[in-house]
Amino acid sequence: MTLSGNQYEIAAGPYAAVVTEQGGALRALSLDGRPLILTHGPDEMPPAASGQLLSPWPNRIDRGRYEFGGETYQLPVNEHERDNAIHGLIRQESWAVAGHEPHRVRLTYRLLGHTGYPFRLDLALEYALDAERGLTVRVSARNAGSRPAPYGHGAHPYLTLGRPLDECDLTIPADRYLEVDDRAIPEPAARDVAGTPYDFREGRPLGATEIDNPYTGLRRDADGRAWMRLEDGTHSVALWADEAHPWLEIYTADETPAEMRRAGLGAEPMTCPPNAFVTGTDLITLKPGAEFSGSWGIVGS
Repeated sequence: MTLSGNQYEIAAGPYAAVVTEQGGALRALSLDGRPLILTHGPDEMPPAASGQLLSPWPNRIDRGRYEFGGETYQLPVNEHERDNAIHGLIRQESWAVAGHEPHRVRLTYRLLGHTGYPFRLDLALEYALDAERGLTVRVSARNAGSRPAPYGHGAHPYLTLGRPLDECDLTIPADRYLEVDDRAIPEPAARDVAGTPYDFREGRPLGATEIDNPYTGLRRDADGRAWMRLEDGTHSVALWADEAHPWLEIYTADETPAEMRRAGLGAEPMTCPPNAFVTGTDLITLKPGAEFSGSWGIVGS
């Protein structure tokens, strides 16, 4: 009888996680009992989107207005102080369990037409743990409606080492980033990180640097994965994203509730940047019957 509904526990070797019915969110993830993400209680609302999935768009849409297919749409504004629509439509919804094994859980959700988003999607989600490879998350969307639909997705875990971010080293494998205005809406063109405070390609102390920016131009390994990493000299936690996610939003949690402020790093794999419904940058158009999927994951040491 919790606010976030059923709690789906999974485990493999030293890893354990909890996924919630509400929003299909990742509420907890640990390695040998040490948290790898900021967590919260099952009867609490997720603070600052902690652990939530973001669909059918990640991050913000400027004033909630966009054009698609020759029509103009107005989404409900849910970031009132900045007059934006933020983080999609599924964060509070009840997801149905499609399978639950000791090491993995699969969930589904049917997104029907909403104000400002008159499209229909069938969403599927899998969280799987491996004793060596940690957490893998796979997200997919199929257009179950009769018209093309704009689409993007993301996720919002806060990586943590159990100490202030100022004491950690950060690696972001990105050559470019977007500047944002005072309403957190990015400018259209990406800038080179070289010579800016946002260059963490080689890994260095984060210190007091404040970041709430999208990164792109991601450097990838032989498997097509981009890895960002938080380290403290003893432990590390890393997030990877596959090629379906050409963007990473990095957020140093400077405008969160006091108890989580700069205690965890928002590391958000995204298929498109903020405001993509307006700019069209990397926006996915799902034709009726078409499907899109992507994967990301978290590993600790």
